[in-house]
Amino acid sequence: MRRLPRIVLLLALLCIGSVARATDDERSAAHQVLVMLHLPAAHYRPDAGYAGGYGDGLGRASRRSVATRIAREHGLTLVGDWPMPLLGVDCYVLDVPAAATPERVAAELEHDTRIAWAQPMHVYRAQAGAAPARHDDPLYASQPAAAEWHLADLHAAATGRNVRVAVIDSGVDTHHPDLAGQIGRSESYVDGSPAAPEHHGTAVAGIIAARADNGIGIAGVAPGARVLALRACREASADKTLCTSLSLAKALQGAIDERADVINLSLSGPDDRLLAELLDAALARRIGIVGAVDATRADGGFPASHRGVIAVGAAPPLPAGAWLAPGRDVPTTVPGGRWEFVSGSSYASAHVAGLVALLRELGASAAALVRQPGGGIDACASLLQAGATHGACADEALLSRR
Repeated sequence: MRRLPRIVLLLALLCIGSVARATDDERSAAHQVLVMLHLPAAHYRPDAGYAGGYGDGLGRASRRSVATRIAREHGLTLVGDWPMPLLGVDCYVLDVPAAATPERVAAELEHDTRIAWAQPMHVYRAQAGAAPARHDDPLYASQPAAAEWHLADLHAAATGRNVRVAVIDSGVDTHHPDLAGQIGRSESYVDGSPAAPEHHGTAVAGIIAARADNGIGIAGVAPGARVLALRACREASADKTLCTSLSLAKALQGAIDERADVINLSLSGPDDRLLAELLDAALARRIGIVGAVDATRADGGFPASHRGVIAVGAAPPLPAGAWLAPGRDVPTTVPGGRWEFVSGSSYASAHVAGLVALLRELGASAAALVRQPGGGIDACASLLQAGATHGACADEALLSRR
């Protein structure tokens, strides 16, 4: 019995360590800038993804040497780098002295002709509600989408089969029984932290693609889809999930390289040039991008406010053009083979990412979404708009025409 207090203490220390790491990440990002250096023209292939043969060693070493000189000349410290071949740049992370601000340093660096552009490192937060109460007995009937979207009727027409949905978020529990066989790839882009099951990412993945008709838990909006679990965020607690410009950029490039059909971004933060460039690269490839609305921002926050991104909220009022989707008291998967009720625009975004996956299976895009008064989505009508010809949605349409 003497071992029990030690185990409890160990678990507590692990939790404290996780919170401390996330807090340290936030502090570090608040004193960093990102500097982009152009790749040589021969290596800039905007129509292709990252390939193993990218960049000769000498060229990369030369660019890193330039970045080191830039850092030294401006009193900064080079701490990391990452290739961004989709944008034709290498990205360098520089620490800013405590006496300076990243905004001022980035503005000064913009005058350096060796630099494509410079920007502060930004921090992004998942758009979830407060930590939910635990609930171990979720039922399909308790899912808001079951009634509001007639989910079973949708699945008679499409399930998202062969559609790849990138969940750029915190870690996904790839061993959860309701996600068994649903994860096509799991990768962590958070420096110094291996992939780990985390609450927010697992909850988002479950809403999108939890297995249907397996006798447990819930049914995802797109149970036939495959999830690319791309970890770009670290969780400090169930209601605090943080990401940075660089980790999100790495994951976005990974999603594009993996030929994702849909990207879900259940997070929000300030406008960011690097991320905006990558979003445009994804949109140019006809990837559907869904973003969670930040209710505290008039424009919904970034990336939801970015042109071409499908902005989604869980409750009015919403920015112009945003969609309303189920996002209150939603049962979904959480680590440890459990289910909980969650609330927030993060989870409304996940619903729409799943719905877009259904549209993609039918050969359509988010342009087929049908808006209801108030900004909600008529899911059945959307599938019909996409060309669904069988299932209850099609049957109802046939009856209504008689």
